[in-house]
Amino acid sequence: MKQVLFYILMVPVLTVMAVSCGKASLDVGEGSLTLKAEVDTTGTRAGGSEEDLLNTARIDIYYADFSGLVRSYAYSEMPESVWMPAENYRVDFLAGEETAENPVPASWDKIGYKGTANVRIMAGKNTSVMLKARISDAVTNVSFARSMTSHFKPGYSLTIGIDGNNLVYDAGRSGNKGYFLLTGTVEPSFNWTFEGTTIDGEPFVRSGVISGIKSGMMYMITVGYDLNVGDLSFNLSVDPSITQRTSLIVFEPASSGLTPTPGYEIWARHTTLYADVDESIYRDPSAVEFEYGTGEGWTKVPAERVSAGQYAAVLNGLTPSQTYNYRLMIAGVQVGNAMTITTAGAPGIPNGSFEETSRSASGKYTEFYAAGSFPWWGSGNGSTGNSGSADFGGFIICQPDTGEKVDGSQSACLVSRWALVKFAAGNLFSGYFGGLVGTKGGKVYFGRPFTGRPSALKVYVKYSAGKIDHVDGKPAGVTITEGKTYDTGRIQIALGNWDYRSYGGTQECPILVNTTEPSSFVDYSTDRSTVAFGDLQLQSDASDRYNTWAEYTIPINYRNTASMPSYIVISCAASMYGDYFTGCSSSRMWVDKMELIYE
Repeated sequence: MKQVLFYILMVPVLTVMAVSCGKASLDVGEGSLTLKAEVDTTGTRAGGSEEDLLNTARIDIYYADFSGLVRSYAYSEMPESVWMPAENYRVDFLAGEETAENPVPASWDKIGYKGTANVRIMAGKNTSVMLKARISDAVTNVSFARSMTSHFKPGYSLTIGIDGNNLVYDAGRSGNKGYFLLTGTVEPSFNWTFEGTTIDGEPFVRSGVISGIKSGMMYMITVGYDLNVGDLSFNLSVDPSITQRTSLIVFEPASSGLTPTPGYEIWARHTTLYADVDESIYRDPSAVEFEYGTGEGWTKVPAERVSAGQYAAVLNGLTPSQTYNYRLMIAGVQVGNAMTITTAGAPGIPNGSFEETSRSASGKYTEFYAAGSFPWWGSGNGSTGNSGSADFGGFIICQPDTGEKVDGSQSACLVSRWALVKFAAGNLFSGYFGGLVGTKGGKVYFGRPFTGRPSALKVYVKYSAGKIDHVDGKPAGVTITEGKTYDTGRIQIALGNWDYRSYGGTQECPILVNTTEPSSFVDYSTDRSTVAFGDLQLQSDASDRYNTWAEYTIPINYRNTASMPSYIVISCAASMYGDYFTGCSSSRMWVDKMELIYE
């Protein structure tokens, strides 16, 4: 067994002395932790040297009830002594691809490692914990049976992946291991597609799903050709070299008839139907069609021959949350049993026209939800039990505006301004404000539970801004010149499977952003738990061309279509770089009539 060992020592200091986290003595109600950790790289190509793994390792400490991230340390910057209030915690030790800045979700050699332990810190005592980080990926090992070369021309392959992140196995990759980084709260599935050309020159394509994929398990897949039925046969087992649990799954080919549509291909207004056809019996591809309906008659749609024996048809213009019956017809005769399919729902945005409002508990600002209802929208003004800009000097950065509107009696107006010691960007978002961090910033919880897959966000926007007059920070690679660069307004929408235990949030709002810690900012365009993302940026200039109401349709681009989101983030900001306390103190953004589009 190859192991990479390193140690993190946190011991109590009972005498008056300086320590790295600034404590001079042990406070009442605090204790310390001695942590020993190792990386177990058995059976893997470690994806880097021992030194590389040490340099990328990280320690994350959470409350045991998953209510939030408490501490996070890069191994190379880990203080010698850390003091913790007496409490129950969960400690995660991560290395390799688990801590990469831009992790590779599917790779032949980049591997993630993770270890977890529950810890109880006792007041005035030291607690010792042993952590072992093992492989956290799902591992594939695909090989092709000898029979394949007798029935297929060279060049056949098996593509396998999770959420659109794929690896392609061909004859040269047979027997190799592939590594898939697992993210999010939803148990993932492998989606596979075999493509080849038969000896007779016919294209041959088959697809399927392997459900219930778990981390730390190796899935050994043998692809063969079944001589009895003339189709692929898949033998899949779980290799006990990573886990002691084993199972056997055999994928049997279907005779002529419908084949179920994978759940991820069923959208609100369109879906794809599939069927297997025995072409030794049914020789005319033009005679194959589908019929579908809701119980009052049938609608015909021609089938397309995808490959030898496999047919499909795309249905458009469907009704969300509607159950449809469908059947396979060949030469006017039903073949096999009929099936049903229910389209996905098309949930909307609560209070998307911002008509429902109530006064905050402090009475200092207006919130965009009716009294007694669920507070889906939040802003930097504050939230119940958490002070924001409105409580810090009475600075309102989000408010209703009855003088500007497109739908109903008012819109939401986002106001950027200088708030005594910091620049505050006007903002409105799905989530809630978690409170101020002294005078340096605040904590913001993003995201609300959501299971739809819209294609776009439509919104009416009016934007007015000037040159940036406050620069506190900016993202790497961005050039901003105070007094010359014009401010930019931004609206983002993201759908994802963010695990609140990793993103520091809660089950209701999974993502916690601390504006004093840029490392907590989430870039949805690259974030690995983001399923889809849309972005609208409006930059004002001397002509002030955006200072009028206009309708915008923001396309939502899906990184993959095989994953169902569990949360939605909608974020509006009058100053795009407000998280860095940079922008124009006269920027204003009005938003109204916001809705999701489904296709």
